[in-house]
Amino acid sequence: MEKGYVIGVDFGTDSVRAILVEAETGKEIGAHVSLFKRWREGKYCQPNKHQFRQHPLDYIESLEACLMGCLGGQPQAVKDAVLAISIDATGSSPVAVDEKGIPLALHPEFAENPNAMFFLWKDHSAISEAMEINEKAKLFEKDYLSHVGGMYSAEWFWSKLLHVLRQDREVAEACFSWVEQSDWLPYFLTGTQDANRMKRNVCAAGHKGLWAKAFGGFPPLAFFEHIDPALTRIYQSLPKDLYSADEIAGQLSKEWADKLGLSSSVKVGVGAIDAHVGAIGAEIQPGVLCKVMGTSTCDMLVISQEELDGKLVKGICGQVEGSIVPGLVGLEAGQSAFGDVFSWYRDLLLFSVNELDLDENIAETWKDQILQRLAEKAESRPVELHNPISLDWFNGRRTPYVDPHAKGAMVDLHLGSDAVSLFQSLVEATCFGSRAIVDDMEKQGVEINSVTAIGGIAKKSSYVMQTLANVLQRPIQVHQSLETCALGACMLAATLAGIHQNLQEAMEKMGLGFEKTFLPDESLKTIYEDRYQRYQQIGNELYNRNRPI
Repeated sequence: MEKGYVIGVDFGTDSVRAILVEAETGKEIGAHVSLFKRWREGKYCQPNKHQFRQHPLDYIESLEACLMGCLGGQPQAVKDAVLAISIDATGSSPVAVDEKGIPLALHPEFAENPNAMFFLWKDHSAISEAMEINEKAKLFEKDYLSHVGGMYSAEWFWSKLLHVLRQDREVAEACFSWVEQSDWLPYFLTGTQDANRMKRNVCAAGHKGLWAKAFGGFPPLAFFEHIDPALTRIYQSLPKDLYSADEIAGQLSKEWADKLGLSSSVKVGVGAIDAHVGAIGAEIQPGVLCKVMGTSTCDMLVISQEELDGKLVKGICGQVEGSIVPGLVGLEAGQSAFGDVFSWYRDLLLFSVNELDLDENIAETWKDQILQRLAEKAESRPVELHNPISLDWFNGRRTPYVDPHAKGAMVDLHLGSDAVSLFQSLVEATCFGSRAIVDDMEKQGVEINSVTAIGGIAKKSSYVMQTLANVLQRPIQVHQSLETCALGACMLAATLAGIHQNLQEAMEKMGLGFEKTFLPDESLKTIYEDRYQRYQQIGNELYNRNRPI
């Protein structure tokens, strides 16, 4: 049998990466990473207003660079044997499109309008709209928030749509439909010019868009009329049929095939959210909590309907059948800021350096090294009961129990508090946030037997990972792959190409296993328990909450 190849493309917050692998074994033979140019320049973002937008040209240019890069230098025989491409992307990161499915920012009149661009997952400009959805949903006869943890988030599909419809009349009038990044990218590769033919994925629709099999799809039109009649026109543009990521969105367009030197018979897979696909790449199984650790975290679980036994888990980001592995219910939780907390602290410490007229290479070297040096110093210090305590909600709290108004904090500071002790406190805070998620899910009867980790932080920071193991008091396995999300996309591509009978077989044949396990230090169990209780106490006092955090 001749070798077949597949390509997995992973769109993250700052960049896109693509890998070319043997479809049977998962062996990588090509890879490329491309950073988003306009995003790196800080364009279209206003952090003080919770605005984080990305221009579709960043996606188009980086996608082409990645596909060309991972195929570069490959013989034509390999290109001829490429069978399928699958893409994962951040979510919820929607955009307004016209009737052809073209993002409005690609039209000259909207080229510099942030409201016509993709609303990145971390954009929280729709906080008031999310709160309104939550309040009005309570007044509706049926609970349509029951499958997304009981509360709707400013990070998600409908709140962002409502925000743009109210804030920008020109965009509202030109908007034919509202489309997730993970749906638009596969559609773009197929060259389709009819938004009504775009195949939308059950992963994003279920976890971010209120779609649920129990409801027979999206909530009815009356629900959205109840929220705001402005939503109804866009609601009517949404399809009735949704698809899982192991299904085919279409075939590669002739334009893309010619550009890449591939056959136009190459299959393009239905998209999905990056963290969910990363869990596939990490070979997720029932009872395994897969932590996708980057700028934020996403905590993924799969569970059978029988074991779930009708439970609706509260305080999470949704439970959706088939959102990760077909036939199993995918549960999602996570933290709105994880690596972003450390980046904020790094940039705070580097303020004076950034103000100096230094050589750019020197400044970048300092930027690259400062977190590493802080971690080395923090690792050598003992954990003290009365060290500063921080809250990790620098971008609000995603789970447990979404709260966009929650803020980061540092308490118990004194004149002896230095840069290292504050860094220790921030790392602990992110780990305490992870524990709050685990504790809350277990209290609701969701069994967690083991923990795995993927993403940049899992691979790069042994200090953070060891602290997390100590706080959770559980071993944490780190996956071998450098590009776990892209590998998961390859597994989906190999499945839809027919190389593997199903996704489970693809995970077994193409998985790379685990490279390292962080074991908890039991001698630190008591002190971390005390500090975790202090973390909870401060959170409750600052935000006057009676429910667990």
